[in-house]
Amino acid sequence: MGRGRAKAKQTKVARQLKYNSPEMDLERLQRELNNDNSSSSAEDYSSYEGWGPEDSGDR
Repeated sequence: MGRGRAKAKQTKVARQLKYNSPEMDLERLQRELNNDNSSSSAEDYSSYEGWGPEDSGDR
């Protein structure tokens, strides 16, 4: 018992998400995606090579 308020809140949030689409700034999203692609390179990930579960040595 006592789940009434939580369920009502979830229902309210679900309705808001379903019927009120948020404003999307597609230009900003494109800029962020372009910045992420240009800033990441193979050098950023070179230190993580060999960190997979097969190389952990806990066998």
